[in-house]
Amino acid sequence: MMRARGIIVPLILLAIWQLFSLQGIKSDTLAAPIAIIIALFHAIFSTSLWSDTAETLIAAGVGLFLGGGFGLVAGAIFGVIPPVGKLMWLTIEFLRPLPAIAIVPLAILTLGFGYAMEISIVAFATFFPVLILTQAAVHQVEPRLMEVAQVMRLSPMARMTKIIVPAVLPNVFIALRLAAGLALIVAITVEISANPIGLGSRIMQAGQSLRPAEMFASLIWIGLLGWAVNLGLMRLENRLFSARTGGQS
Repeated sequence: MMRARGIIVPLILLAIWQLFSLQGIKSDTLAAPIAIIIALFHAIFSTSLWSDTAETLIAAGVGLFLGGGFGLVAGAIFGVIPPVGKLMWLTIEFLRPLPAIAIVPLAILTLGFGYAMEISIVAFATFFPVLILTQAAVHQVEPRLMEVAQVMRLSPMARMTKIIVPAVLPNVFIALRLAAGLALIVAITVEISANPIGLGSRIMQAGQSLRPAEMFASLIWIGLLGWAVNLGLMRLENRLFSARTGGQS
């Protein structure tokens, strides 16, 4: 019931928007909500929307796999072996604040246009948050567990697989869920600014062609896509980890 109340304000704003459009107010940058819904309906039943969606999801997914995977491994190593983390601290802190979109010219020069360029930028953007959150999760492991590992003289690899991974996995999954949203944002941003493929290019083409209904329909589709990805990951997270905690209560 509380969630249903959250749509009241958006519905009111949409009603006002539709009323203004019925008064004959015309704009090259806005479209009536009814026209946007019709455009979205037509787009859903077209092959171009699904091909554009596939291109964006492939770039975002592969970039997340590479950037998140390397970030996960690096964060675990930095957490388990603090001297390595201290050695790499200055490099990480220098590169981390760089906006992912700022390396687009460098990526174009080295990789050209296409999937490789977009994937590399997504990987760069997702690497650092996963690394930092994984390292923080490792540092938050119960000290007694680490003491037990020392008493048992476990190797670094044994510590990671038997103690650290089971302890940090829920927090790491949260990091990957946040990185998934970031991957989608960065992929579409790159497509808008530099790489003429996917949903980002679809938005740009609709805007430049003065087709506001199609542009807003694409924006709504992207919002629904991000919501679906996040919802799917949340349900997967609940299924994986609620069974651990809920089954014991």
